Amino acid sequence: QVQLVESGGGLVQPGGSLRLSCAASGFTVSLYAVTWYRQAPGKEREFVARISSGGGSTDYADSLKGRFTISRDDAKNTVYLQMMNLKPEDTAVYYCKSIRTTWGQGTQVTVSS
Repeated sequence: QVQLVESGGGLVQPGGSLRLSCAASGFTVSLYAVTWYRQAPGKEREFVARISSGGGSTDYADSLKGRFTISRDDAKNTVYLQMMNLKPEDTAVYYCKSIRTTWGQGTQVTVSS
């Protein structure tokens, strides 16, 4: 089955860090760009970060530059999102997506003291 499965979310205090994983199955993720999105309660889904096929190019939402880092490990067929200095407004369900896949269930990130 061709899919991306998100994991790594959880509850973290403000200022903390998390690393989300986006594991591909049924296809070689290195051949495709992968994008992370997030959707906060009551808000529309928004762009977070994107990494090109091969990983040579990355792009971030302006408000997240410097705190979030997208990377990929092609040997593990996985894309990551490292999130640092988390804020309560980062609370959302995080999704990863490629042109090969439909939307998955996402992983919940909650930033709260």
